[in-house]
Amino acid sequence: MLSKVARLFVIKTRFEAFMIIYALALGAVQRGSVYLTQYPGFGGKLLFLACTCAVFMAGAKILDCVKFEQAQRAADTAA
Repeated sequence: MLSKVARLFVIKTRFEAFMIIYALALGAVQRGSVYLTQYPGFGGKLLFLACTCAVFMAGAKILDCVKFEQAQRAADTAA
């Protein structure tokens, strides 16, 4: 039963990865807008940029991992 629940938290396709990246981006933009109101000026803009850059880096890593895992599964089934 626990393994069935654990499967829900595994990213298997690029579509699932893009949905997760989109959700991360929405949260980052929300947090960045809070930073813009709390810290007006250049500091708030830098914090907003840091939030969005973190999503870009995490998204690239997620997509790379999904591609690697799909290639690994294809190699395992071919062997």
